[in-house]
Amino acid sequence: MSRILTGIQSTGKQHLGNILGAIKPLIELSNQPQHEAFAFVADFHSLTTVRNAEELKESTKNAVAVWIACGFDHHKNTIYLQSDVPEVAELTWYLSCFTPFPMLSNAHSFKDKSSRRNEVNAGLFTYPVLMAADIIGYDANFVPVGKDQVQHLEMTRDIAQSFNHLYGETFVIPEAKVDENVKVVPGTDGQKMSKSYGNIINIFLSEKELKKQIGTIITDSTPLEEPKNPDTCNVYALYRLMATADQQIEMRNKYQAGGYGYGHAKAELLELIVNYFSKERETYNRLMENEDELNTILLEGAKKARPVISKVMNRVRGKLGYRTM
Repeated sequence: MSRILTGIQSTGKQHLGNILGAIKPLIELSNQPQHEAFAFVADFHSLTTVRNAEELKESTKNAVAVWIACGFDHHKNTIYLQSDVPEVAELTWYLSCFTPFPMLSNAHSFKDKSSRRNEVNAGLFTYPVLMAADIIGYDANFVPVGKDQVQHLEMTRDIAQSFNHLYGETFVIPEAKVDENVKVVPGTDGQKMSKSYGNIINIFLSEKELKKQIGTIITDSTPLEEPKNPDTCNVYALYRLMATADQQIEMRNKYQAGGYGYGHAKAELLELIVNYFSKERETYNRLMENEDELNTILLEGAKKARPVISKVMNRVRGKLGYRTM
């Protein structure tokens, strides 16, 4: 059985783009019998930007609820808080002593802000080292990443290989698993859906709030009675990502026949989202109202994760000359 590891951001709300483009495909992968999955909420990483304790707690709670609601099997697999496994911080220190300064200064996470040095804290600079500890601390074989994260995984591999070269086989060298067929989900303005663009659709809102959000989708000014082109419409672009083949054909026909307005299309999109994600919405709302259940899941996950990283830590401590536990 191969081990897959993925990190879950604990900042902001998970949206339709996250769910269709990354979360659902990863959960499907994790539920395959040949894979064991470790999913951690990266709340240590969040401290590089988040300074409000309540915001961090709420975002963390939201992230876990979304993953469980979307079908992550926490009995077969392992989901845990990064901060519930303190060994990862210890391993980060060890690895930082083997990570060259130029490697970190070339990381995208640092270079993107390097022109504004006063905004860069040490945590952001050493972010790739913590990421490396998150991965090689659990003997992960594969790490699903987007193309924008490939560089950081290459750094993880370099750090692990350098340590192995000096001290002998210690770390499993992970491989990137890049899905070339990732769905690009358009936002309400037609650009890629992203929190930074402010164009997201949050499927876990109440129907009233969700309707309001869908209502902001930008469309052209073609009159109601005129035929419309579904292939240039943001509403249809979202609809077809979840609709059956028959539903897609039916909506296309309505667009092309005329007498069908964008308001009608948005109403159908709302109905589709509510029905398509009915189970997820129900589970999410239940979990968000039951913090004890979420905490139990996370603590059980940490109990499963700690023996794995402790075994790796004993290999590392022994090689470096520190006392093993």
